[in-house]
This record gives sequence, structure tokens and C-alpha cells, in this order.
Amino acid sequence: MLTEQQLHGIYMPIITPFLPNGELDLESFHKLSSSLVTQGIHGLVVNGTTGESPTVSHEEMSLLAAAAKSAIGAADVPLVLGTGTNDTRASVKKTELAGKLGADAVLAVVPYYNKPSQRGIIEHFRKIAEVGVPVMVYEIPSRTGIRMEIDTVRTILDMDGIVGMKDCSGSTELLRALQSFGSVKPVLSGDDTRLLDFLEAGAAGGMLASAHVRTGDFLNIYRSFREGHIEEAQTLFDELTPLMHLLFEEPNPAPVKWLLAELGQISHGTLRLPMVEIGEELQAKLLQTGVFPGDALAL
Repeated sequence: MLTEQQLHGIYMPIITPFLPNGELDLESFHKLSSSLVTQGIHGLVVNGTTGESPTVSHEEMSLLAAAAKSAIGAADVPLVLGTGTNDTRASVKKTELAGKLGADAVLAVVPYYNKPSQRGIIEHFRKIAEVGVPVMVYEIPSRTGIRMEIDTVRTILDMDGIVGMKDCSGSTELLRALQSFGSVKPVLSGDDTRLLDFLEAGAAGGMLASAHVRTGDFLNIYRSFREGHIEEAQTLFDELTPLMHLLFEEPNPAPVKWLLAELGQISHGTLRLPMVEIGEELQAKLLQTGVFPGDALAL
């Protein structure tokens, strides 16, 4: 089970590879997972939004979890499964399944679309936490349509069973507000381009889709910052920033899946509708990013 002490560093919200017919590509998934674990990621997050979770069935989540556990092997890399929905009962059932599949924790998003009250959000997470699998809260108001108030976040983080939070709130304001009240459970930045800002504000690390590419450099940014080499971390971060912006120029995970397929790290860049392949203009830009073999900034 994931502890607060383990919730630090670079957690990878891994993509879900599909075959051209739309079925799971477990071979590519295992290959990519194994590579990321070998490179030293601090945690593997399966079936998150980057993994196209809205299109992944319970049966497929079970297959992905088994493949991820196989790839992790004896490595000290926590496995986190995405189980959040806007239906509390469904989220509880998925979290129960995650526990049976051997997940070390789950990632549960604030309920989206139906816009519950702050009290409703609190009770939603209370029910999920009661399952007994450590829970990471996922705040992303740009997708959910609702923003948690600071008192709501504090109440949820104070619950037994809540181990920390992924913060995609758009700035470090929430994290700084939490810090002003004293000790706070670990917070990971979910905003790739604000990683250093979050680390400076006290975040424990990041959960970053961009880190699929040049993974070692993202790990070095975190490592350099923690060792006090701030200028070194900033230089490397600035070097990666143009790539990060390109990877979100069209809806995630389409750009990163296309790039991983071009790099040969997965067999196909197939997405499930309503996600579609990136356009030719972005493809051309990504070809100039310096991540291909023989380029100056190659992986």
C-alpha cells in the first residue's frame, strides 16, 4: 500500500496503447511500462485520463494492471490505478476492484459534469476512502467544471485513507494556501509546464504525461532540484518546455501517443474515439523537437 513517504518524485500517467482495430496492445504496454520502470520513475499510474480511462472497461483495466505488475516486478515502484468517476457508487466499486488487482493506491478525480456541492465532494471522497485502498485526490477544475474550496481540500486530506493529491488547478495558489496551514500531505503537480513552480512551492513531485518522452531528463530535473542544484534544474526544464507545450497543443494523449509510435516505443498511435490522431501541422512540429535518433537532443 502506498504511504505518504513514497509519494514523491516523477509519477508516470501512462498511455494505453491500442492495436489498429482498437483492442488493447498489451505487448506495447508491457514494453513501455518496463522501459519506464528501468529508467527510474517513482510511480506508475494506469487507467488515468492520459490512459483514456473513459473508454477502458473493467476487464481491460484488470489486464492492464496485471501487465503493469509484471513490468514492475521487484522494483520499488508503486502502482496507482485510476478509479474516479462522477458516480460515487461506481467509483467505490472500481476502487474495490483496484484493491483486488493489487494496486498500491488509486487516483480519484473530483466528480465531473454533475457539479456537486462542496459537501457532496467531501462525502464522495469519504466513501472511496472507506474502501481501504490509499486514495490520491485529483483536482482538475478545467475538466470537472467545479473547483474545490480550500476548506474542502483540507477536510478531504485530513481523512484516513487519503494519502495525497494531484493538483491540476492551474496555479500554485491551492498548494501555497495548504502550506500556510502547516504540514500537508504530499501534493504532486499535474501541470507539466509548472513543475518547477510547484516544486518551489513545496510539491513532492509531479505526475506528468510529457515525461513519456525524455524520461531521464524529467527525473534529472526533480533530482537536481531536490539536491539543491536549482540552476541546473531550471536550465534543463527550460530546454524541455517547448516540447511540453507541443505535447499539449492538441488534446492529450494524442500528441504523446503519436510521438511514441514514431519513436518505436509503441507499435501504433491508435486512439479510441472521441480522441483522434493529431494533425499534420503538429506532426511536423514534433518531428523537429530533437527527440529522434541522431538528433542532438535524442532520447
